[in-house]
Amino acid sequence: MKLHAFLVTIYLLIKSEDRKVSNESTPIIEFRNVGLSYDDNSVLKNIDFELEAGKFYTLLGPSGSGKTTILNLISGQLTVTYGDILFEGQVINHVPVEKRHMNTVFQDYGLFPNMNVFENVAFGPRIKGKSKKEIKAKVTEMLALVKLGEYADREITELSGGQRQRVAIARALANDPEVLLLDEPLSALDYKLRKEMQYELREIQQRLGITFVFVTHDQEEALAMSDWIFVMNDGVIQQNGSPEDIYDEPINHFVADFIGESNILDGIMTADYLVHFTGKDFENVDAGMRPNERVEVVLRPEDLDLTTVENGKLVVTIDDQSFRGDYYEITAIDDDGNEWQVQATNKSTVGERVGLTFDPEDIHIMRFNESENDFDARLESYEDEDDNA
Repeated sequence: MKLHAFLVTIYLLIKSEDRKVSNESTPIIEFRNVGLSYDDNSVLKNIDFELEAGKFYTLLGPSGSGKTTILNLISGQLTVTYGDILFEGQVINHVPVEKRHMNTVFQDYGLFPNMNVFENVAFGPRIKGKSKKEIKAKVTEMLALVKLGEYADREITELSGGQRQRVAIARALANDPEVLLLDEPLSALDYKLRKEMQYELREIQQRLGITFVFVTHDQEEALAMSDWIFVMNDGVIQQNGSPEDIYDEPINHFVADFIGESNILDGIMTADYLVHFTGKDFENVDAGMRPNERVEVVLRPEDLDLTTVENGKLVVTIDDQSFRGDYYEITAIDDDGNEWQVQATNKSTVGERVGLTFDPEDIHIMRFNESENDFDARLESYEDEDDNA
């Protein structure tokens, strides 16, 4: 068994390197001005993006935002109303599902209850006409990959939710897809198992080196697993970037509010690196706005520290407090009636007057109605200023 596991690992590493070399130049998937409508209802609007081979992508957004629709367009279960979808540089708008080099893992797993674990995983290779020897080798390889090597003869009804999810992944991967599509596959699992499966999915993707496109509404899940995130709302990509970019530099109110907890206030950018909100001026690290331009100010709860009234940049009254294990979740109200969410390690007392303090780099400035292109251009201008300094 140890020798087999070693050989499987070597095989996967070699296959991963082959994929990376063969797909470096052309995006594996590309959407060019893609839209989808039902009658007069526009579901997707002017979607443009490129996916590189071998990365973990996440489509993140609330229910009805369009993320599963994009997954179904990639897999071929839906057809675009306008625009083009390309796979490795070739338009695939009308290529049927069975001829696309990709497989889907569904939310309900979609396993065959009348087949045992082995037969479920063997289904794809058997349909493709593989020999018994090839099928056995492939099933053994895939079950070892998902840590179910000893479960080949088990019935599906005998498995836990997490084990069924692993079988669904093994069955999808047994077809050697170039892209694996995952439609909220962890949503039915309990919290602890969900965390474990996040790690295992990420490990599988990195070992295989294939492209994963993952759909979720869970912000924490997206941040933990992804190389790149597309935040969606109302059929539009609101912002895309690395997990760090999405969290630290939200482009608009929706992204800032949807990704983690945020304190969002109206403000005025009185000058470069100086913003006015709650009746005071605060130094920050943003620039490039017009003088006295109206903006929105974002401060994350974990970036706020409690201090004495005398040392606080703001003074608030503790309104509510709950213990969350490694921090206290505090709601406080300032003298202008603004509500503040604070994550603090030290306990407070409801009704107590305290100070809030934060650093200039903790203040994030968002323009009202700024597009993603404008946002990117503004960030590039900051980099140019740094290079010329």
